[in-house]
Amino acid sequence: MKKRYPGTLSIGDNNTVIALSETEVGKVFTIDTRSDIGSEAEKMKFANSINSLIVGFIRLDELNEDTELLVMERLFPMDFRAYEFEKRELLLDVFEDELHGLHRGGFVHRDLRIPSDMPGERFDNIFLTNRGLRLIDVGVSALKHQVGERLFSRFVEQELKELEVFRAFFLSR
Repeated sequence: MKKRYPGTLSIGDNNTVIALSETEVGKVFTIDTRSDIGSEAEKMKFANSINSLIVGFIRLDELNEDTELLVMERLFPMDFRAYEFEKRELLLDVFEDELHGLHRGGFVHRDLRIPSDMPGERFDNIFLTNRGLRLIDVGVSALKHQVGERLFSRFVEQELKELEVFRAFFLSR
């Protein structure tokens, strides 16, 4: 079992997310993960410069001398089943527009639907919040200028397939 920190919100395969305050959470990076934390911060800032679909980057910080934090805005997920079909359609339309905006801007999330061998719900990285649908966890995201046109296009194509599965899931509940 992974280490449980005070204020733990979730524990993933690679990182734990802890509550820092009512407005901030920290994604915990231990061992020597400086390149991973820096890469994730860079991708998050890049996406945030395009639109607000991806959780907001705040800063890099440290919890202690062995533990670094990627500090982000705190999201409070809501249950989408409390909303009428028509409102969910509207929320989904905005989500799709913003996702396409990220693609046009050179960012692809690559993890709308988590792999089937990972614990958790299949769309754990998509939150419904009071500001609409939002995406978290950009760890495996890709930037077009880093991976090139061909690979980026393949990632976008896969993400659009995942988006169709999410659409059916989100509207059928």
